[in-house]
Amino acid sequence: MSSPWIQALRSVALNVPDLARAEAFYTTTWRLQVVARSDDALYLRGSGADHHLLSLHAADGVSIRHVSLRARSAEALVAIAQATEAAGGRVLHAPRGSKDPAGGLALRIADPHGRVFHIVHGDALYDDTPELPDTPIRLAHAVLNSHAVADTQAFMERALGFTLSDRTRIMAFMNCDRDHHTIALGDTDNDALNHIAFLMPAIDDVMRGGGRMRDAGFPIAWGPGRHGPGDNVFNYFIGPFGEVIEYTTEVEQIDDSYRAGGPGDWTWPPGRVDQWGIAPPVAELKAAQRSVFFAPV
Repeated sequence: MSSPWIQALRSVALNVPDLARAEAFYTTTWRLQVVARSDDALYLRGSGADHHLLSLHAADGVSIRHVSLRARSAEALVAIAQATEAAGGRVLHAPRGSKDPAGGLALRIADPHGRVFHIVHGDALYDDTPELPDTPIRLAHAVLNSHAVADTQAFMERALGFTLSDRTRIMAFMNCDRDHHTIALGDTDNDALNHIAFLMPAIDDVMRGGGRMRDAGFPIAWGPGRHGPGDNVFNYFIGPFGEVIEYTTEVEQIDDSYRAGGPGDWTWPPGRVDQWGIAPPVAELKAAQRSVFFAPV
């Protein structure tokens, strides 16, 4: 089911109103490490090979700057640029040297509803990738809301080569490689950020992360639980600026033999919203999942 052009989700870039507060939270509590900085930006890595998983940029408010994807080749960047325009999107800049500290070549595009994707090839990777307890390894997925899921899904398929791995009543899960989903589309009335998921080494790390977040004044907003599509374990939180972030693990790995399910394949008994049925999401989570939008381009 893999995309011919996109290999993985690399990172997410957020605008934040207080860079010092953001650094304190995402290093001390969320357990990322600053690997580069400028006067108005921070770049943070996990324990995996990616140069950074999250970049934080000083701004007046909170918003998404872009979602960064890794291309399979330099030629894929050219193909994506051509496919983007044919799919009704915009090429914000053609492939060129990336201005972020990971380097490599970068293409930037926007879909018809203003979601910005920064697509890189040849960016820096780390050799030192020890599996550290309680520390995110990489990004597992990003979920983006859509007021027109069918249109957004079609763009992801035509411009980026993603395929549908499952469709529930409220979500379209999009696959580009072995992970069940790398991008998912929330079926709702807005185009906000739904959440960013960080992959942890094991269930114990997800659970200890929940305790650490609670101790720091960030209670679990949903979890612990195990999703249906993707089969991953989760704890959700609302970050310091209203952004929804997730610790997850055990993401299902799929191949071409996987068959996408529909809403009728993913139903729960009354009162349940995941496999375990331990904790329903709190009302504040739903509001937060409608509050952070892409910055205008």
